[in-house]
Amino acid sequence: MWLTWRAATERALYGEEGFYLRERPSGHFRTSVSASAAFADAVLALLLEVDAELGTPEVLDLVDIGAGEGVLVTRVLTAAEPDLRKRLRVTAVDLSPRPEGLPEEIEWRKTLPIGITGLAVANEWLDNVPIDVVEQTAGGPRLVMVDARTGRERLGGALRPADREWLDRWWPLPRVGARAEIGRPRDEAWASVLARLAKGRAIAVDYAHPVDNRPLCGTLTGYRDGAVVAPIPDGTCDITAHVALDACAEAGRRAGAISTALSTQRDALRALGITGARPPVELARADPRGYVRALSRASEEGELIDPAGLGGFGWLSQTR
Repeated sequence: MWLTWRAATERALYGEEGFYLRERPSGHFRTSVSASAAFADAVLALLLEVDAELGTPEVLDLVDIGAGEGVLVTRVLTAAEPDLRKRLRVTAVDLSPRPEGLPEEIEWRKTLPIGITGLAVANEWLDNVPIDVVEQTAGGPRLVMVDARTGRERLGGALRPADREWLDRWWPLPRVGARAEIGRPRDEAWASVLARLAKGRAIAVDYAHPVDNRPLCGTLTGYRDGAVVAPIPDGTCDITAHVALDACAEAGRRAGAISTALSTQRDALRALGITGARPPVELARADPRGYVRALSRASEEGELIDPAGLGGFGWLSQTR
């Protein structure tokens, strides 16, 4: 059966027996959260910044969107000082079932809460919001259809006006054969986060590219068991595509954001104290075990800020 990539991906990832309802992400790909507890430390530092900006409210929200296995919120909650922990209202948003062993303080839900006062984090969430793929032809851009069983493709019909408008603004195709991924559903998903943010900050972290440097053939990719595979939407693999975070930023502004910052993970984490600095060699003599621990931590931090890896991820920060 021939489907648009958006429809096929929606069914493959989130339909009955879909990939994300059946599998745990850590078994298939590595994220900043799974790479190091230092990422949670950075989120905690960010949460403390937001808390101070809001004047230490009686209830401070931390919302993890696309929470996966709940590792990030569990680590932040565990590391928080007792006074902060008493005020924290922690919510994990994910379509998968609640993981076993998750702390009771963490609410697990399938939909975004309303009236968030604090920090909302979407780490590698937007790249899994299904999108349509289009290809430029001599007669203009056309939808790419896919056979969900085999991954074979063929060209379909013309774009809807709203998608054509998005394409012309955010991903103009320079020549016949060039391909793009229509990010409008991701803009809408991100705007829904800002609409539910009463006061505070929302952060999106993801693979990203800017409007003046979009990839010529798109970025649609599959992951299974830690390896890159063909993106066949049959429910056996993760299907992802990089995010037009600049377009999401504009959608966030329309939804009420009063300030916006776009940067890389490297710059964002360094500003939060994640530097990857090696411990002084003198520590090896004074405290050998402490030196080994510090060296391991420096290595983990280095992976998080590596510009050729996780450090190259885009960070979108918007406030209300």
